[in-house]
Amino acid sequence: MTIDKTHLLLDRIAAALERSAPPPPPAADPGHGHWFGWAAGGLVALPPARAVPLALYQGVGAQAAACLENSRRHALGLPAHDVLLWGARGMGKSSLARSVVADLLAGGHDIALVQLMLPALASLPALFAALAGVRRPFLVFLDDVSLGADAAELHALRSLLDGGVQARPDHVRLIVTSNRRHLVPRSLAENEANAINPRDVADDHLALADRFGLRLGFHPCDQDDYLAMCAAYAGHHGLAFDAAAALAWAVARGGRSGRVAWQFTVEQAGAQGVALAG
Repeated sequence: MTIDKTHLLLDRIAAALERSAPPPPPAADPGHGHWFGWAAGGLVALPPARAVPLALYQGVGAQAAACLENSRRHALGLPAHDVLLWGARGMGKSSLARSVVADLLAGGHDIALVQLMLPALASLPALFAALAGVRRPFLVFLDDVSLGADAAELHALRSLLDGGVQARPDHVRLIVTSNRRHLVPRSLAENEANAINPRDVADDHLALADRFGLRLGFHPCDQDDYLAMCAAYAGHHGLAFDAAAALAWAVARGGRSGRVAWQFTVEQAGAQGVALAG
């Protein structure tokens, strides 16, 4: 086969691959719809989230109520805070953002949730720019954030939250979840030990958490709260509830949390032949 024929064959293969590849989805219109994702390709529409009813947030009811009230104010165009949900794993931080929006939508409020699809802090200014001209309330959801100790990264997010040239628009608020109260890793202690003034390093990191007007802590649940979670799930889904089995399930998994309670519910629903509705 000659070189010309080889090039022709490769061109035909490339053209066939281009024809078979699906075109990228069109950018979503932030003025319509309520559930969005933000990734490298831009804003995409998402199907409605599967949301846990707020009444099932046993043991963290005060946190859920505070987050709902703050989001309700935002939906009404009233002053509202950026929110930091921090604390123990599996206690409902991530699901709460979706549940709050679902509850507000069910109540007739116009609000939209945009979840950052990739942990790309650098793309937030572009997202804010895409939402700036759409006059409706948005919640931007950043899940499981743990920033490094890099000063530029910390200062960038602080600028976006408060007073910078590219600060988030007034009709946009953030809900951020993190396992750590101040959004910093355990290695921060090493940086403090090596710093000329460890207090200055700590204060610089605390200044980021201070930008969140509402900070809600989610702590490990005790036995009573765990059993209340399991019982609430069982009642909601029409399951028989066995407290001894729920405790044995938690012991086998080495801890109690909302996530463990839901996993126990899934196990019980399967054993009892009951389908779990959304």
